[in-house]
Amino acid sequence: MTQHVWQTALLAVWGGYVAGLALWIILQKRSPAATVSWILLLAWLPIVGYLVYYFLGPQRLKRFRLRRLRSRVALAVQTDVAQACESEACAPAYDNPGSIQRLARLAYACCDNPLSTAQRVDLLVDGAQTFDAIFDAIRAARHHVHLEYYIFETDSIGTAMRDLLAQKAGAGVQVRLLVDALGSVLASRRFFAPLVKAGGQVAFFHDSKIGRRLRPVINFRTHRKIVVCDGVVGFTGGLNITDAEDERSCASAYHDVHLRIEGGAVRWLQMVFLEDWVYTAGRGNLQFNLDEHDDQYLPQTVPGGQFVQILHSGPNDTREAIYRVQVAAISNATERVWLATPYFVPPQPAIMSLTSAAMRGVDVRVMVPERSDSRVVSAAARSYFDELIAAGVQVWEYPERMLHSKTLLVDTDCSFVGTANFDSRSFKLNYEVCALVYGPELAQRLARQFEDDQAVSVRVQPQRKAAITTRLFEAGARLFSPVL
Repeated sequence: MTQHVWQTALLAVWGGYVAGLALWIILQKRSPAATVSWILLLAWLPIVGYLVYYFLGPQRLKRFRLRRLRSRVALAVQTDVAQACESEACAPAYDNPGSIQRLARLAYACCDNPLSTAQRVDLLVDGAQTFDAIFDAIRAARHHVHLEYYIFETDSIGTAMRDLLAQKAGAGVQVRLLVDALGSVLASRRFFAPLVKAGGQVAFFHDSKIGRRLRPVINFRTHRKIVVCDGVVGFTGGLNITDAEDERSCASAYHDVHLRIEGGAVRWLQMVFLEDWVYTAGRGNLQFNLDEHDDQYLPQTVPGGQFVQILHSGPNDTREAIYRVQVAAISNATERVWLATPYFVPPQPAIMSLTSAAMRGVDVRVMVPERSDSRVVSAAARSYFDELIAAGVQVWEYPERMLHSKTLLVDTDCSFVGTANFDSRSFKLNYEVCALVYGPELAQRLARQFEDDQAVSVRVQPQRKAAITTRLFEAGARLFSPVL
């Protein structure tokens, strides 16, 4: 009788637990599949499931969104100033101007950043070229240097960057460095002490009040890589500050690309940084004047011949700008879609856009690393290969090093280079930034780089052979696609 009572009590507790969780998750209004998956996981694996949900689950963002809103309100005047700097005549006229203007209009509606111009847009390949260009720009800065990174390591390149920033701060240049608290977990405040002592400012994005190492929040990270010097020279792309991306220090360094932008479009990289800085440090800790009369941070520039639109997205914004604009560009492609990404775990609409483009005769190619730094992510990516190849998509695996480039080339005049991987985490869970460059100049350069990488890659063949255990592992990894 006692055993029966205990069984009934445990069943009642378990039933109440499941009902409470179900109500909690349903009220978050996620996709039906994700909602059901989380309920089942938490119901059948109460302890393990809760831990997974605690660290990886789609937690509510009310508090974060409120802080984001306050940071945008605080920068309302600067946003107006940046908008006023743009020329109304800014409208590219390439092979398909109507399509480009529609894409630019969509991008503006998604993230409020208008089409802008630049005097120069340079594609930088790998760490040596990229770090040399960034260091040169910082050395030349006279008023301010703003940096935002996901990973800032305490190794050779990280130490050299810290020391250069400290030197500039000591010379009177305003230096502000924002690093992600999880991605840069080894870069302690002690490491940055020389920079702070010299007058620079350092902030940690989504730092934990009880210690970054005790409760790492895996979602909602800033995955952005931004450098802005004097408001006129900016950088973004895939490279972090780490020896793992510098072939001079590491023979197996990641293969990656970055952009150097010079001109008016940099002001929109500046606005992304400023919003993240206000969001993280708070208005009272900015220690510099932001008003409509200060043109040092948002300087007026001469319109250039390169057309650039800075896209940014994050879990606080349901418009999902980078995801939405990339899928729209693929869906409107008429000639080619060439995608390079280290992590290929796309949502179903993204898969549909790629396969539909291939089926209507567009040259669609997807390049991923043969071996990434995550075995589970690689397995999940390969679970999509058969579906892509059956639709006519060429899938290539880059074997030499870890391919870390995040680029998308559409037709002959639409180039995306940024920080976002082609996966749900980048599209929905992390803060990302991307430069969308219109025109043939960068497209030709990006196409040559893609072809160079393809020349040393291996094409995945139809009906590829794989053991049943491998297939099962790939299928199992795919179940975790929304959080990988």
